[in-house]
Amino acid sequence: MAGAALRAITQIRLLVNRAGFDLTREHLKHSFVPALAQHGITSVLDIGANSGQFGHALRRASFRGRIVSVEPLAAAYDELQARTRTDPRWTAERAAVSDRPGVVTVNVAGNSVSSSVLPMLDRHAEAAPESRYVATEDVEATTVDALVARHELAPASTLLKIDVQGYEQSVMDGAAVTLSQFGAVRTEMSLVPLYEGQALLPEIIDRLTGLGLDLWFVEPGFVEPATRRLLQLDGTFFRRR
Repeated sequence: MAGAALRAITQIRLLVNRAGFDLTREHLKHSFVPALAQHGITSVLDIGANSGQFGHALRRASFRGRIVSVEPLAAAYDELQARTRTDPRWTAERAAVSDRPGVVTVNVAGNSVSSSVLPMLDRHAEAAPESRYVATEDVEATTVDALVARHELAPASTLLKIDVQGYEQSVMDGAAVTLSQFGAVRTEMSLVPLYEGQALLPEIIDRLTGLGLDLWFVEPGFVEPATRRLLQLDGTFFRRR
């Protein structure tokens, strides 16, 4: 394991013990959103938005910047669009996000939020039976670079948020121009394999730290009920100064 990833994992353990297991409204309001302001982040590119939970939480925590939320699944996108309709600074777009444009097949999970382009492994399905795939949808795919250009976002003042259930590396591959420019990146990371072919936490940390982004926050996410082991977490990285 590379040194940067090992140091980051040690930092994660400290942060988790200090902050607890909930991304609470208080954390967003008093820590996360102020940190965005401190780093000059005025917009969010929300990849894998589902029904807009993250954008809604940011608004409740008094973030007033632009949000561009991108979601591939039809039902979730309808809910997302309804949420954004009365907010002129929050835009919804229906698309998958990948390493190249084209059509991708998204596996639809019973709980919606566990949907992924990648096949789900047994460990995930056994830990959360409601997440088993129930359908597929073919969706037009775009890239992060194309979204940045289309929505006229300034990467240096934008948070790239990625929640794509194991497909993180493909999303980052589609940011060949902009990934090294974003002021902040927030991404889900898995500690054990949950989707076929996915990258795990050390590889993602190494990639982002190698691009000049340092880990600031972690919020534990998916926990295996039988063992209480943490399987996924969200990490927020800010541009090194």
